[in-house]
Amino acid sequence: MRDLTCTLSALHLYPVKSCAGMAVRSAALAETGLDLDRAWMVVDHHGEMLTQREHPRLALVQTALGLNDVKLRAPGMLALHLALDVVEQPIRVRVWDDVVKAYDMGALAGQWFSDFLGVKGLQLVRFDPDERRESDRAWTGELTALNAFGDGFPLLVASTASLAELNRRLARAGQPAVGMERFRPNLVLDGLDDAHAEDHLDTLTIEAAEGPVVLKLVKPCVRCTIPDVDPLTAAQGHAVADTLAGYRADPRVKGGLSFGMNAVIVSGIGHTLRVGAPVAARIAF
Repeated sequence: MRDLTCTLSALHLYPVKSCAGMAVRSAALAETGLDLDRAWMVVDHHGEMLTQREHPRLALVQTALGLNDVKLRAPGMLALHLALDVVEQPIRVRVWDDVVKAYDMGALAGQWFSDFLGVKGLQLVRFDPDERRESDRAWTGELTALNAFGDGFPLLVASTASLAELNRRLARAGQPAVGMERFRPNLVLDGLDDAHAEDHLDTLTIEAAEGPVVLKLVKPCVRCTIPDVDPLTAAQGHAVADTLAGYRADPRVKGGLSFGMNAVIVSGIGHTLRVGAPVAARIAF
């Protein structure tokens, strides 16, 4: 194996699953990924998750983290404040195929989402930190990787080179450029020469004040309809999927259209990642 060098150019948190993310300058690394990433989720009255796939207006819910709370804003709605240290009764909810323990955030939070989405009986829940939801060992091997409400892995990594190539192809098709927020990565790498070079990386070693953070890239991220949701209007299109279909059918995931790589933590839990940190990226052969 050999190393490439690049830079951690952006960090993104998504406190509420499928709502808008937020760019941060630094983030602590927890067992389940970036601290408070996908810690909350909207569910229906059966405890089933809601995402932008069926409810694209979730993209319009903006999140901001304070010292003691999370603040949610959405068009036409008063701000909703969620205390970081307060939950209500325990509940069991489903995220994909996993039924997990969580805590209801109360009637006001549920009604806020019901009013905004026009769906009765919604609840906002917080992941139970004592729950152990593991990534698929078929991809992680001997590594145990824990998740909160993320789709299946603690972290998602993408590169600016990959986005630039997509936008080049979109422009050639007469379509407007899209931003990285469409792909909802946690870590964005800059300085890789080739588009989708992250496909061929084995590990990332990221410098942190407490010592190196080592991540292993384990599975291509198969894309659904969410990258075609306009984050400013929640309008749904198809240009991104159509374009990816021309060059990103990935045999590693049965021909799914992939963009970015899911990653698990090898070492460095408790360390703080910072934008601008140097990254040594080891190529897998």
